[in-house]
Amino acid sequence: MGERRATAAEQLAHRYRSLVEHSPDGICVHERGIVVYANPAALRIMGAKNLAEVLGQHIARFVHPDFRQPMYERISGLTATGNASEPTEMVLLSLDGREVPVETVSVLTAWHDRLAYQVVIHDLTAQKAAERAQRRAEQHFTTVVSQLEEGVAVFYRDGTIASANPAARRIFGIDDRTPLVGSNITELPLELLDANGRSMPRERHPVARTLSTGETVTAYVFAIVRPDGQRRWLAVSSRLLNPDEQGTAAVCSFTDITEYLASRRQLEYQATHDPLTGLANRSLILSQLSGALAASGTRDVSTVMFIDLDGFKSINDTMGHAIGDTVLRIVAHRLQRALRGDDLVGRLGGDEFLVLLAGRPGDEELEPLVQRLRAAMAEPIVARGHRIAVNASIGVTTLEPDDTRTPEAVLHDADVAMYEAKSPTRRDGGRGRAIRGDNSHVS
Repeated sequence: MGERRATAAEQLAHRYRSLVEHSPDGICVHERGIVVYANPAALRIMGAKNLAEVLGQHIARFVHPDFRQPMYERISGLTATGNASEPTEMVLLSLDGREVPVETVSVLTAWHDRLAYQVVIHDLTAQKAAERAQRRAEQHFTTVVSQLEEGVAVFYRDGTIASANPAARRIFGIDDRTPLVGSNITELPLELLDANGRSMPRERHPVARTLSTGETVTAYVFAIVRPDGQRRWLAVSSRLLNPDEQGTAAVCSFTDITEYLASRRQLEYQATHDPLTGLANRSLILSQLSGALAASGTRDVSTVMFIDLDGFKSINDTMGHAIGDTVLRIVAHRLQRALRGDDLVGRLGGDEFLVLLAGRPGDEELEPLVQRLRAAMAEPIVARGHRIAVNASIGVTTLEPDDTRTPEAVLHDADVAMYEAKSPTRRDGGRGRAIRGDNSHVS
């Protein structure tokens, strides 16, 4: 039986040595401060090629000076076999001078019938490098976010602002004296307006929707009224910071698009309005006419007027285009002033204008309206010292409930009716009425 016990003990010792030799963590044994054993992993950490390079060396040789005294204090507290120190981070010095970050645990143990300290060494080099890389990435990200023109803010689940970049404060119009981080979204000195400029409940703010439902919101447009009274339009996106993590925060990014919207409205206006008179241009007025024809019995436009200034060419020829342009601008203004609010007037080009009358005025209303237009245009115009009288010929055509004409055909009929106003002889067939104006004259 004694032989079996000896054999079992030898097998156990062999398995222990095998585990120690192949352990990924370093294991070093020192007795009275002298290294008496180191496994291959410990040799790699110590920068030794073989065991002979470390045996007999004092353990302090491999410990950074800043960590020697704390080490002595830890192991001095181990008074009984099997006592172990708490895992502690420290820095070792390899034989080639490298500083190696490690985590160590020291255990008071029996070594060849004597007490020694067995140290388990976990190399933290890769972990520390990863942590440094993460810190650099975080610093880089923070630097990039802080330089963005786009506002970025992170909100906790209760709506408290966890972080915000400088652009967020600038867009919100909140000065440095007002705390932003730590404030709740409901406490910000901002009025929220929807896309139509009406007051918007704060629970409809994109980040509030994201926090309550987990929904990702993209390019949501609304306006804020800042503490300085300015109204700014924002395009906002928000999403959960870590969708797979319960109770995660939300990140919100937003861009001030006020100038962009103003520029787009200006471009749209320029694309649909005559640059000289500010009236609807040919494209817009014909598009409105096309829409009226497509509306069939429910159309809002019932009457189309074609207006041509009489003798306008002689004004350009004798007085120059600058005065001619002034006349056109004044005529356009007078037309708008004489028409009703729902009527639309546009410039087709040159001295030709088209009017779309809203509703369905009867003859008793139409004739006074036409006369009012002619009277408004007949008022003398004073331009650069010249007194100019301008009259107009007006052709009228009506849109019937079952009208199948194209916009071009309607325009042709109104044009023909207008030319009848200029000449007593009918030159072409059409569904329109002529109203003659007097010849223009210049004095």
